[in-house]
Amino acid sequence: MNPYGRPILWKHRDTSTTDNKVEFVSKAPGEFSYVALFNSGDKFLKEAWMGMNEVGFAVMNTASYNIKDDNVSPKNMDKEGLVMTRALKTCSTVDDFARLLETLPRPMGVEANFGVIDALGNGAYFETNNHTYVRFDLSDAENHILVRTNYSHSGRENEGYGFVREANACHLLAPYVAEEGVTPEILTEYLSRSFYHDMKKRDYAVYGDKWVIDQDFIPRYKSTATVAIEGCVPVSSLKDVTPEFIKNEYIMWTGLGYPPCSEIYAVRCYPDGVDKNLRGSLKNGHSPMADKAKAARAEVFPITKGNGDKYIDMEKLFNKDGTGYVQRLNKQNFETYRRERIKRDGETGGRKGK
Repeated sequence: MNPYGRPILWKHRDTSTTDNKVEFVSKAPGEFSYVALFNSGDKFLKEAWMGMNEVGFAVMNTASYNIKDDNVSPKNMDKEGLVMTRALKTCSTVDDFARLLETLPRPMGVEANFGVIDALGNGAYFETNNHTYVRFDLSDAENHILVRTNYSHSGRENEGYGFVREANACHLLAPYVAEEGVTPEILTEYLSRSFYHDMKKRDYAVYGDKWVIDQDFIPRYKSTATVAIEGCVPVSSLKDVTPEFIKNEYIMWTGLGYPPCSEIYAVRCYPDGVDKNLRGSLKNGHSPMADKAKAARAEVFPITKGNGDKYIDMEKLFNKDGTGYVQRLNKQNFETYRRERIKRDGETGGRKGK
């Protein structure tokens, strides 16, 4: 579906841990180097929440709430970040990730949908609980697209969260799927900044209300990043893959902070591949861009009493003057995509058949 012939792994992150950073991690003996999204307070970079490594393996997760089938206590759960860190250090392929899950000690301490891609063009979701997983391969999916929110398709019916948000994403993607035009910028600039509500069949960005209740849109008050990893045109063998190849071919398009107010940066997998504005260079490991977007979010949610964080001032995002955050940042970010894609593909672009 990507006109550039490259798989895409997208994460729109929601978490109560507001502050994020991106860091490159050099390999230890027997491991791979990688670049990943971390919580700002993670001083020792123990828990990756999305990332890619030097051999083209990439991973992300969405929390699930309908596949845990045991009484493992909460204090022994939430180990998804640890699992993804280990995967980035050791996995080359989607099948490697399956083997990792099979060999981890039980209970694994997870309830999640793990999304993965590799340089061979494979992709899958692994709907995973403490003891087992169900694998959904991209090659078997309709239109070769898989969408997950906060429930697992293999889990208990009518439990979990994110049903409306999943419907929002599928609705918004549909015209691009039909035209085989799903690109990273559609995900970060359209879906992650959209206020379409599928249950109401209404796009609140154009409806005209100043105050809108923050409920079941893709971006939420607790959304803290939008990241789309764009892989390489699939290779026939991993013998063709080197760290230099991944450096030149893979881009982790990254927007830190509240997505409607985030600026996109092109992150690459090498020591200088992370812009200083994304790194945890400020106090408590904060990154300049995440702090900037958080300050903008405070303008979008300006009411501080009562349930103020439930009310969006839509005029701060979209207005008749074209000066809303989404309107201004879309222009800036599309220019970033254009500029960085030329660096990768040349002036003629990298679309299939060109």
